[in-house]
Amino acid sequence: MTDTLSLDGISLLLVWTAIATYLLAFIAYVIDLAQRSVPAPLRQLEPAAVGAAAAVSAQNGGLRVGPADVIHVPPQQRPRPLLWARIGTSLTILAFLFHVSGTVLRGISAGRVPWANMYEFALTGTVLIVAVYLLVLRRYDLRFLGAFLVGMIVLLLGGATITFYVEVVPLVDPLKSAWLVIHVFVASLATALFALASGLATTQLLQARRERRLAAGASAGGVRPPGPRFLGTLPSAEALESLAYRFVIVGFMFWTFTLIAGAIWANDSWGRYWGFDTKEVWTFVIWVLYAGYIHARATRGWRGTRSAWLCIIGFATVLFNFTIVNTLFKGLHAYSGLT
Repeated sequence: MTDTLSLDGISLLLVWTAIATYLLAFIAYVIDLAQRSVPAPLRQLEPAAVGAAAAVSAQNGGLRVGPADVIHVPPQQRPRPLLWARIGTSLTILAFLFHVSGTVLRGISAGRVPWANMYEFALTGTVLIVAVYLLVLRRYDLRFLGAFLVGMIVLLLGGATITFYVEVVPLVDPLKSAWLVIHVFVASLATALFALASGLATTQLLQARRERRLAAGASAGGVRPPGPRFLGTLPSAEALESLAYRFVIVGFMFWTFTLIAGAIWANDSWGRYWGFDTKEVWTFVIWVLYAGYIHARATRGWRGTRSAWLCIIGFATVLFNFTIVNTLFKGLHAYSGLT
């Protein structure tokens, strides 16, 4: 028992170290956004190495982008070397290593996968958000999302560690299943992709507002770009929306699997596939919201601001499902570990 408690204590120390390092990374990313400025010549985005979709036009001072032409900016055309963005990314990687170590030690301490209660799910879920973000950075320059994503990680992980932390306890009978490994991990991965899409949708709203004011100012003879200055260094609203849509598509496939796997697990545990349990209902609500987002955007009737808001509402519902539903609503899925 002493060894188990010792491992869990080390895990908790690593998690708090990760939170402190994430906070430093967040500060670095905020400084990066503060120091960005609108470059004098508008830049042409470098074509990405993936995708062959037809190019679309986006009004950003005459800039043309396509669905595969997002985010990549030739280094020689950047207004500055983005030193603070690199510092933020380096700190994020360091924090991620602490984060992963703390999560793995929690699993070793428990003798199982580390996602059997709300604290452990928060550990794994936030680890996957950062993992997906760092992986995507290898393809797209999304460091402008660093302040949003890392700031969210500080709040979610810090809040979960303060509010949801519980000592290691044995699994209850319904959780003693292989579906615990599959179902919860895939749900966490879908959540990570939805988080990235939400960050892009939020940036899209800011950029779309700037583009509307820029167009209005140009028609009225204005020359100064409106809105936060760092938006002038980012892709157009349409390019941001296109990338957010890709993340939602992949996340939606994982969430669909989560819904199906949950039904199979429910049948194994309780003898029925669907019972209108609170958690089941909200998982389905999330599926419907993202299905609606995908359908509405595909029909070309809900692009732009409306699709961005639907994407943000979808992720807000994911967070609501994890926090409020798990803590305040009663049901068969009462595995928060909280008393």
